[in-house]
Amino acid sequence: MNEEYDAIVLGTGLKECIISGLLSVDKKKVLHIDRNNYYGGESASLSLTQLYERFRAGQQPPASLGASRDYNVDMVPKFMMANGKLVRVLLHTDVVKYLEFKAVDGSYVLQKGKIHKVPANDSEALRSGLMGLFEKRRARSFFLYVQDYEEADPKTHKGLDLRRMTMADLYKHFDLTEDTQDFIGHALGLHRDDAYLTQPALATVLKVKLYHESLFRYEGLNSPYLYPRYGLGELPQAFARLSAVYGGTYMLNQPGVEVMYENGVAVGIKNGADTARSKLVVGDPSYFAGRVRVVGKVVRAIAIMNHPIPNTDNAHSVQIILPQKQTGRKSDMYVFCCSYAHNVASKDKWLAFVSTTMETSNPEAELSAGMALLGPVEEKFIEVRDICEPLEDGSKDKAYISTGYDATTHFETTVEDVLDMYRRITGRDLDLTAKDPAQVEA
Repeated sequence: MNEEYDAIVLGTGLKECIISGLLSVDKKKVLHIDRNNYYGGESASLSLTQLYERFRAGQQPPASLGASRDYNVDMVPKFMMANGKLVRVLLHTDVVKYLEFKAVDGSYVLQKGKIHKVPANDSEALRSGLMGLFEKRRARSFFLYVQDYEEADPKTHKGLDLRRMTMADLYKHFDLTEDTQDFIGHALGLHRDDAYLTQPALATVLKVKLYHESLFRYEGLNSPYLYPRYGLGELPQAFARLSAVYGGTYMLNQPGVEVMYENGVAVGIKNGADTARSKLVVGDPSYFAGRVRVVGKVVRAIAIMNHPIPNTDNAHSVQIILPQKQTGRKSDMYVFCCSYAHNVASKDKWLAFVSTTMETSNPEAELSAGMALLGPVEEKFIEVRDICEPLEDGSKDKAYISTGYDATTHFETTVEDVLDMYRRITGRDLDLTAKDPAQVEA
């Protein structure tokens, strides 16, 4: 270990593994270390035994749940958009060859106490209870505008300047009701709260356009989302494999590793009597005490069930978004469900996750609206995690720190952080235009 590297990466969470892989592909000499004896860090996938060790130390899982080895329980469960940036990163690095994906069965949204499937085709849109007949016509005009919109072609703008016009004004232009605005902004645009309404409309239009493009990326999709077989723990390991192929060095089970600083600048790490120097250090917030701040908390519930979520057409995998207005909160709540069909649980078992940003001191009560949608559960585990962000951007102290994982059940915000870190580290944007997402088999 007593060598010099271009970069040292601390922690094997998904963000850190992506950065490690990208830097290795760029022919940088990378040392990647984790204090744990497993990959994944905060975003690890656990067996049933590991899950009980984490939440109920000393207690054995009941035999009724099946074999521990059948479980891959995500600690930060998220789906990926079929045409989103994570898929493009997988293609850019060729990591996709290490993974197998399965399409997610449905995307749902809560409206007036009832969950509705977000329509995936014209016939579903006609049958949907989300809107009345006349509202459907107005919404169709909005969606056609979004689908045709091209930022570089003024003809598609129809005289609207989306860089200046707020999203609230664009909704008003199409005369859309508040309920319609709610499901467009939160279930399609994937905004976490209503702050987007007063911001320029362009960002939301592009988000809704991405949703539509992801939905139609593969024939017959019922949602715009993909999910890897065997859980998200496969992703960090796939990027770690990529880094190793390009000469990266990995060391797990190093609990004593610390960042070394000289004159306030990160210059490497020490690990017992060993040291390694580098031009920069990358890592998750847990390795950088005093250089991060807590900006919020996420509460997540993990439920093991012997049935699908009610009112989801017996789906093996779904996302349900509960917009803030529907639950009287300041931020959205998310339900993520997958099952044995994805090789993450024993036969005839489902895993459901409910997550939100904490707003009170009673985390379990905050999840009640989401938990109520699940029906009976066999086992339930609840965890509260800090969301941390770096105090500096790394340009001065050469410590490039990822932000914590938010409550969302999709990867778009996660990948934005990774791409921003890559930009700050290398001084350039990652080119994601080279390959077609249709190359990912779903």
